Amino acid sequence: MKVDGKPFRTIWRDHASGNVAIIDQTKLPHAFVTAELRDVNDAWRAIADMQVRGAPLIGVAAAYGLALAMRADASDANLAATADYLATARPTAVNLAWALDDMRRVLAPLPPSQRAERAFARAAELADADVAVNEAMGAHGLAIFRELASCKNGRLNILTHCNAGWLATVDWGTATAPIYKGHESGLDLHVFVDETRPRNQGAALTAWELAHHGVPHTLIADNAGGHLMQRGEIDLVIVGTDRTTASGDVCNKIGTYLKALAAHDNGVPFYVAAPSSSIDFALYDGTDVPIEMRGEKEVTHMTGATEDGRIETVRIAPEGSPALNPAFDVTPARLVTGLITERGVIAASASALARAFPERVRAAA
Repeated sequence: MKVDGKPFRTIWRDHASGNVAIIDQTKLPHAFVTAELRDVNDAWRAIADMQVRGAPLIGVAAAYGLALAMRADASDANLAATADYLATARPTAVNLAWALDDMRRVLAPLPPSQRAERAFARAAELADADVAVNEAMGAHGLAIFRELASCKNGRLNILTHCNAGWLATVDWGTATAPIYKGHESGLDLHVFVDETRPRNQGAALTAWELAHHGVPHTLIADNAGGHLMQRGEIDLVIVGTDRTTASGDVCNKIGTYLKALAAHDNGVPFYVAAPSSSIDFALYDGTDVPIEMRGEKEVTHMTGATEDGRIETVRIAPEGSPALNPAFDVTPARLVTGLITERGVIAASASALARAFPERVRAAA
């Protein structure tokens, strides 16, 4: 997608240095900064510290991290150890394990002398595949948007939660892919962007990327979404997913469940953009998804820009008050109108998922 007219991806190989470059998302929205990953430890920290985040991008970043490790030591022992190490960076997004399993499958049969080159090539293939999957989801989601728009006079109002935009993927985004396609096709649409505490990934990331791509949008407080739905000012909700179970339960950024409940109560369609790489066919029930617990400071403090341009982190909670910070919650399949996948829009159910991705079901058996 574009930043002030210039196309970017979130991660790429810098062929001059041979290292991996990323957009450092911890600096957004106040500064657009790229960072260089020189070794596997840089890749692990980038994932854990959320310089890169979003399930699809985490998977591709891990693949590039493994390639950096193979450049240093391509032995069987290091291949296994590195994959295990990178898998510890963040526990919830299933794309992390999926990408590492794919890399091990491709690299293990090769002699060590061929692994580094093939690892970088395979990571690039996974990046390109992510872009293709997201663009396909964008086309399927756009059909939903157009159908809803044809039933009303005036603009189509869309509510998002967290950042499932191109910053969470390699390009296009998951939930934002149909938004970008709709905008570029001339569809009259407007995006209401949840600020998404903690970390404010809607305010800091989704609003930033929509603004820089020229998409009409309005930032709202997290608690305003239900109010807007009650007033008939939201036509649909669309979110991403970090892990969707084989039964259609959706694990996503904390607060997604509350938006799904409000949508259900007000008859507002609630769609989930779910690439197949984020579907965990080995896990059936959403209550079994491991929920990442992050540090208290993300809740008790906020970072922003002062009037004179300084970036400051300030405490917003009283000293001595403990904070709980689960990063994700689970939305039951019964609250999901449909899953937008690269193979079409399907019901959030075990039978629909099995029909759409039979090869994944067989692999998980």
